[in-house]
Amino acid sequence: MSVQVQRSGAVATLTIAGDEASNALDAGLAAALADALDAAADDASVRAVVLRARGRHFMVGADVRWLATLLELQPAARQQRLGELIDLAHRSIERIHTMAQPVLVAVHGAAAGFGLSLVAACDLALGARSASFVLAYGALGASPDGGASFTLPRLLGTRAALQLALLNTRIDAARALQLGLLGEVVDDDSLHARADAVGHALACGAPMAQARTKRLMREAGLAGLRAQLRAERDAFVEACVGDEFAEGVRAFVARRAPCFT
Repeated sequence: MSVQVQRSGAVATLTIAGDEASNALDAGLAAALADALDAAADDASVRAVVLRARGRHFMVGADVRWLATLLELQPAARQQRLGELIDLAHRSIERIHTMAQPVLVAVHGAAAGFGLSLVAACDLALGARSASFVLAYGALGASPDGGASFTLPRLLGTRAALQLALLNTRIDAARALQLGLLGEVVDDDSLHARADAVGHALACGAPMAQARTKRLMREAGLAGLRAQLRAERDAFVEACVGDEFAEGVRAFVARRAPCFT
């Protein structure tokens, strides 16, 4: 199975387990990842998702040897085959964007091509010191997929994103942290434990408030300031009549930790 799913309380951990060397993206892995994310999104008992990988690298993108076989096809057939893989891969990107639960990615080794796009799509990102990142599309004479042209300019700024895209610049974990691609860097042997701890911290939060916060921040910039202010007002007013808001206020006044259910 190319994506393994484990549950620990309200946290669902999805582990990419493709080939041992690189977790190269193929149709099977793309479909399995999208299906696992769909299942987590639709499960009301899941309150946080942790995405990680087995093997030497997080994900190196599509198998270039497979891409080479496409060169033997006529242009229309080549476009169809590649388009089918991209459509499968894009299911995961859209699901991460729209699902209510926060998604934390834990990265080790190389995240290249679609692997980097996947990291950029997640809500929070934790990296091992061994992690490195490169878009690599330019070296293949291609442009990015996986939403990288949408997420990277918003995370890094347009100029830094273009530096990665046009020069195929490879950056290490320290630089990724500095740019804002990662939120935290830890030693390699601490990566999974730290990811588990952050996942459980997310799962202890107020799920409806987190979903509203995620939606607001995901959609910010897609409309003007006035529309965003209205969306923020509507979300806050909606929250104030719910049980989460009442528990949070009472806990704050009582100087105790809130218990969100």
